[in-house]
Amino acid sequence: MAQEGLQATAGMQIWIDADACPVVIKEILYRVADRLELPVTLVANQGLRVPPSRFIRTVQVPSGADVADQEIVRLLNPGDLVITGDIPLAADVLAKGGYALNPRGEFYTKDNIAQQLTMRAFMEELRSGGVDTGGPAAFSQSDRQQFANSLDRHLSKHHRKPAPTP
Repeated sequence: MAQEGLQATAGMQIWIDADACPVVIKEILYRVADRLELPVTLVANQGLRVPPSRFIRTVQVPSGADVADQEIVRLLNPGDLVITGDIPLAADVLAKGGYALNPRGEFYTKDNIAQQLTMRAFMEELRSGGVDTGGPAAFSQSDRQQFANSLDRHLSKHHRKPAPTP
């Protein structure tokens, strides 16, 4: 269920590909939303519990492959930031003029996205051939810190907190 009362702003928004986003990353983003008065929207195919805030909302989409990804791409505006570990979604975000940051604090860029897509396809091919490729390393405290640092640098460069209204 979407939370009501999200303040509309003309500036940047943060979109979270929420189904696979680590809780600690969501918690960082909740604090950022309130501190910077920045709209943060979590998109998922399941209901989510979020703290009460006029800057945080959820969008629940139907189950299905890439439904949440498609909704994020449909809703985002150039300059928006998307938090995702999904490489094809990141490629779509970049193509639409947005920024894409993974939960480990690495930005996807026009310079690295093609290589990441190629590596993803290669790993899928190995897995489909029965090769155990393992999985990603466990999410660590240093990953959390790297994410927070990357987010902070990006927001310092691309976002200004709105001036208080009299």
